[in-house]
Amino acid sequence: MRVSTAQFHQQNIGNILNRQSNTSKLLEQIATGKRVNTAGDDPVASVAIDNLKQQNKLSDQYLKNIDYAKNHLSQTESQLGDAEDIARTLKDQMLSVLNGRHSDADRQTIAKKMRSDLEALQQVANSRDESGNYFFSGFKTDQKPFEFSGSSPRSISYNGDDGVRNSVVADGVALGTNISGSHAFMDAKNALGDYSAKYSSNQSGKFQISEAKIANSSTHVTANYSINFVDDGKGGVNVEVKNGSNTTLAATPFDPKKPISFNGIEIKLDGTPKAGDSVEISPQSNTNIFDTVEKTIALLEKGDVQSEAGKAELAQQLNNLNQGINQIGLARSEAGVSLQNSDSYLARHQDTKLVNTEALAKLEDLDTAKAITDLNREQLALRAASSTYTKVSNTSLFDFI
Repeated sequence: MRVSTAQFHQQNIGNILNRQSNTSKLLEQIATGKRVNTAGDDPVASVAIDNLKQQNKLSDQYLKNIDYAKNHLSQTESQLGDAEDIARTLKDQMLSVLNGRHSDADRQTIAKKMRSDLEALQQVANSRDESGNYFFSGFKTDQKPFEFSGSSPRSISYNGDDGVRNSVVADGVALGTNISGSHAFMDAKNALGDYSAKYSSNQSGKFQISEAKIANSSTHVTANYSINFVDDGKGGVNVEVKNGSNTTLAATPFDPKKPISFNGIEIKLDGTPKAGDSVEISPQSNTNIFDTVEKTIALLEKGDVQSEAGKAELAQQLNNLNQGINQIGLARSEAGVSLQNSDSYLARHQDTKLVNTEALAKLEDLDTAKAITDLNREQLALRAASSTYTKVSNTSLFDFI
């Protein structure tokens, strides 16, 4: 077959260009250490590589979110641990007053110590993170959550909300990174049940309410009530229950073995009241640890803890303090569970990244030794093709005539 001069030049130039392209490609692969630098290098592998890199980017974002969540949850759990320790110290002080024999000076000293510890508890509840945001304010991170107002006994107000700041830690999974102050410090259950008690200062009988709960919601009437113990004229005691309008709702002989029942409410007593004693009850399903301690301090400062009413009131506040400690412990355990969950997702994403990285290495990493051998071969072939083309293209028939 005859090969024209144009064909000869075209074939040889094409061969040289292919060798140059192969050499350039190998040089790029050696420089980057990657077998696949463009989709043209290996279209199928390129698609798989892009998918794996996207998965790794998503995992990196999840890992950042988890790091943020772990940091805040760790600090929250630590702050709640400090709050729990302070609350237990306050409990020990209350038990000392309730069970020990102290002078008035001793009780005033204990009151001062309790007030100092209460301020420490408030400081913990108002603590901030490294960015200056309040831990326990919910979504209102720039709002100081807890403030006292009024005179002794002061009352606490919560200025945050119940918002939970979530961090996305996996596909369709959001992890709460905070505990609201209302949940940790304000939502303790009333130890008595659904009503709180206020004892009369002239109480002479040794008794206290152990339970005040709604027994029948269909007949229950929410209101303030007074429970009065009156002489029955036979050496016993009758119970009279009156509402806020001073209307008598019940008048029955007192039986220490049976609860006092009226308007769907049941009241249980420990001890024996005497004629002339009375106690008022008010609706209250939840208590908060700040008000509980503040009321106790007020009792100590006024010197009322030695009276029968003071002892009953102190016992009630001690039970409410236990509820407050339990509530802080519950919130702390929730933070701990979230921390465990974040660790689980952290390990999962780290494993995913490890598997993806190994797969990427198999798809795109270069066998350097083989690439250098191929480069030497291509360079040798390129030099041979170039030399041959140069010599042949310069040959003329006239040289042989």
